[in-house]
Amino acid sequence: MKEALLQYAWQHKLFYNNNLTTVNGNTLEIIDPGQLNTDAGPDFFNAKIKIGNTLWVGNVEVHVNSSDWENHHHTENKAYSTIILHVVANWNANIYRTNGEEIEQFVLPYYQDLEQRYDALLQQDAFVACADRLACVPRILLSGWKNALLTERLERKTNDIETLLANSQNDWEEAFYITLARNFGTGINSIPFELLAKSLPQVYLAKHKDNLFQLEAMLFGQSGLLNDTSKDDYSQALKEEYDFLKRKYQLQPINHHLWKLLRLRPHNFPHIRIAQFASLTYNSTKLFSKVINAKSLAEMESLFQCNTSDYWQLHYTFNKLSASKNKPIGKSTVKVLLINTVIPFLFSYGKYKDDERMQEKALTLLEQIPSEQNSIIANWKQHNIAASSAFDSQALIHLKKNYCDTKKCLQCRIGHFVLSQNR
Repeated sequence: MKEALLQYAWQHKLFYNNNLTTVNGNTLEIIDPGQLNTDAGPDFFNAKIKIGNTLWVGNVEVHVNSSDWENHHHTENKAYSTIILHVVANWNANIYRTNGEEIEQFVLPYYQDLEQRYDALLQQDAFVACADRLACVPRILLSGWKNALLTERLERKTNDIETLLANSQNDWEEAFYITLARNFGTGINSIPFELLAKSLPQVYLAKHKDNLFQLEAMLFGQSGLLNDTSKDDYSQALKEEYDFLKRKYQLQPINHHLWKLLRLRPHNFPHIRIAQFASLTYNSTKLFSKVINAKSLAEMESLFQCNTSDYWQLHYTFNKLSASKNKPIGKSTVKVLLINTVIPFLFSYGKYKDDERMQEKALTLLEQIPSEQNSIIANWKQHNIAASSAFDSQALIHLKKNYCDTKKCLQCRIGHFVLSQNR
């Protein structure tokens, strides 16, 4: 029996609950197992337990063996002086508080098949460990769990935004700019795009906002993609302009080897994405403020409608001509930017301003945006769990990546249902 599973059994009362006694023979009644502590210190806070005729309120520690108490040096740690019960799978030693008092212990009579069920989940090699049981999960349970997952996902993104704010003197426009750049990379080039934005503070771009050529020079120069040996007239002109701006602002470009083109569709080449990003910068001022004030999803989408400069109508990379074609920011890319940049910032800014209406606005937008289409969502659909909106798809992506892939079945509501049903 693993300690995490033993804690789980105690937390959810997955044990036989008749005629309970401590190892010293005192009658035991578990009124409240307490609140699980995920930080340092005792495993459960504020438990309520009756031992004999005495009602105890305090903390509970859980170990596989009684001797783990000494192995973890709890006797010398005053943080464990408030332990009212030591819950174990195997009793092999008496334990004591720092003042020498013996602590009551309880061998947990957990359900006999609990460990087998848990091990069976961990050994599954399917899309998710509980794949063969998903059909039995009540829809109302799944709906409530998706709501919690989506909130958890937004909270994690809020933490990332707060880190960016801390590094930019609480400049929301700068933090938005860096996050927006990262999501222009659409996964495979997200890291070099983020590094590009961090190497080129928005304040420098703002000084040249009325000149698209200079914006492209700075962005392509900082990307390292202007370092190709063979150049056409346009790329040579960009390089000359960049060299001047580089000296002016003391810029240092990122390594061009960071960019990936393999297996990318031409429209997703980093050159096109950077050209689109330059055009967006040219056509928008204080984009974050506009996002905050937008009244509808259509208005937000319109903020990202722009096309590349003329050169990129005829190119996908430098020097190589292609058939003339407009290359605006596509609808699918706009959806990615809304889901991964705009909505997390709305939610985070609403939290910062203590504005529940703005946080609710973020959630409403997710419900209005169609579901993402990727392998994770397709696999959930094959198991009869469909995503009707980005609200659903974001929740299901979070579930797969942060619970299923890491086998956190004990922290998952679906996992709890599978482990505890039919008792």
